[in-house]
Amino acid sequence: MFDSIRSHRRWLMFFMLVLIFPSFVFFGIQGYNRFMETEGALATVDGTPITQREFEIAQRERVERLRQQFGPEFDPKVLDTPEGRAAVLDGLLLDRALAREVERSNLIVTNERLRQVLSTVPAFQEDNKFSLERYKAYVAAQGMTQPQFEERVRADLRKQMLLQAVLESTILPAQVGERIDRVLLEQREVRVLPIRIEAFLPKAGVTDAQVAEFYEKHTKEFETPENVKVEYLVLNAEALAGDAPVAEADVKTYYEQNKGRYGVEEQRRASHILITPEGGDKAAARKKAEAALAAVKANPGDFAKIAKEQSKDPGSAAQGGDLGFFGKGMMVKPFEDVAFSLKQGEISGIVETDFGYHIIRLTEIKPAEVKPLADVRAEIERELRTQQAQKRFAEAAEQFTNLTYEQADSLKPAADKLGLKIASQDNVTRAGIPARPNQPQVFTPRVIEALFSDDAVTNRRNTQAIEIGPNTLVSARVVEHRPAAVRPLDEVKALIRQRLEQQEAAKLARSAGEARLAELLKQPSDAGLSPPITVSRRAPQGMPPALLNEILRTRADKLPTFVGSDVEGMGYLIAEVVAAKEGAAQTPAQRDAERRALLRQAAAADEGAYAEGLRSRHGVKVNRPELRRDAQKPAAAENAATK
Repeated sequence: MFDSIRSHRRWLMFFMLVLIFPSFVFFGIQGYNRFMETEGALATVDGTPITQREFEIAQRERVERLRQQFGPEFDPKVLDTPEGRAAVLDGLLLDRALAREVERSNLIVTNERLRQVLSTVPAFQEDNKFSLERYKAYVAAQGMTQPQFEERVRADLRKQMLLQAVLESTILPAQVGERIDRVLLEQREVRVLPIRIEAFLPKAGVTDAQVAEFYEKHTKEFETPENVKVEYLVLNAEALAGDAPVAEADVKTYYEQNKGRYGVEEQRRASHILITPEGGDKAAARKKAEAALAAVKANPGDFAKIAKEQSKDPGSAAQGGDLGFFGKGMMVKPFEDVAFSLKQGEISGIVETDFGYHIIRLTEIKPAEVKPLADVRAEIERELRTQQAQKRFAEAAEQFTNLTYEQADSLKPAADKLGLKIASQDNVTRAGIPARPNQPQVFTPRVIEALFSDDAVTNRRNTQAIEIGPNTLVSARVVEHRPAAVRPLDEVKALIRQRLEQQEAAKLARSAGEARLAELLKQPSDAGLSPPITVSRRAPQGMPPALLNEILRTRADKLPTFVGSDVEGMGYLIAEVVAAKEGAAQTPAQRDAERRALLRQAAAADEGAYAEGLRSRHGVKVNRPELRRDAQKPAAAENAATK
């Protein structure tokens, strides 16, 4: 056959050219590449692939968000389940579909809106003010340029605008709210009879063959994720700062050069009368403001009285228009410009702002002051030590970066040169590690990505020096790599046997419970029943949801009667529904709180429906069956049925 190919290779090359060339003519190289990428993609949105790498990055980012939300107690292993992986991919798909919807909507986020959002992010704050240095350090730690990061924030804000529009359009009809109130107030008096799993465990025989069969069918459940043991070095400015003495001359020089930082700026106290346009009628509002101005000019002593009667500012009207002390930057600019141009006791003309028309009276001025050196010495010394540390850090960072790169087979040269201690961490997975109390998070998404690169895993080379925070660098090296592997049967045999015994005992408890329920429906009896308790949807008294629904579905005119239900982990629970009761009526405050809660639930349902519409509109397709949301539901149902 190969001889035939060699003898006809010119004809064969022509045939292959006819097959392949049109794909490049009609679709282009980019389209051909996209086709190849789509073939191996986990999922697609509008035909655009989501790769394994994108999924892993999304998984790490979700772990990081949850770690920040729940603190050091959060364990990333809770997401390393089929349901957790499906949820991560589903979130990534929804985010991508939402991004496509944003592209269609042509929503705009202004520069002013972007600045406003960034200025309120806690990570970018220093002394309750926006810090450009912190912002730059954070962006660098994410491995992005400022324009890239800001475009990402804009994209997120546009998505929020779309979702907010959905949430704000949610309504809850009054009749629906009243009906739900009645349902929530329904009460039943019940007595219960538990049929517990523990009583049937001795009868739950499990063979070695059943254990082996379960192991073969559920191999994924016993898989340990890919992980590495690593060594790492951390270089930060704090470690370099120390308690080095600061020269007195340097303290005095710094104080003289930065007196403005230690001053208390001029503060002004003012009262105002605010007239707002009603129904957008600015002309009418201005006339009212002019009349009020004439009144206070004629009788300045009546300013507070007129403010109480006419001002539309809910925060100050009751205090006669008093706004208290404020400095520059605390008021809108037109108001501030006039307030800081007035003399004490002087009344302004009409000042227009976005809020309406103001009449301002300046009541008091606190002049600017400078704190004495003795009061700020400790602060200056800390600042000078920080500056010295930052200077030393800049020099050390260059050495750190060069040494970890040039001598990539070991971290020891960098550690010896800079006096650093090599630390180690085992069981680092692609999801990171659990956060440790009072310690900075070293294994950020960028560090994890570098550790699992081919160069780090295969060649055991140091990672590049990676910035993980302001003035903080880390370089790490893989000492041992362990691929994902299935735990041997002998190691998990006892766990499987215990699980199967629980499942078998649960089946026996259910059968016994159903038989006992049938007997009680035919021949009621008090044997084994608990003292009566009153339950409702609002106060379930620990009653399992499935049984509570059965209890509350019983008709009041058919009582007493018996109902029963499976209770996961316990067995089977029988309840005698003795009587129906009406709960106490809600107070207005309780009803309002209930309405707000229901509105939030309705909004969440609307958001879910909108998300489903997005998935349909943008052709969301999951190529890996085990990562589909609907694939998890039957599995969960099957597990519940066998427990």
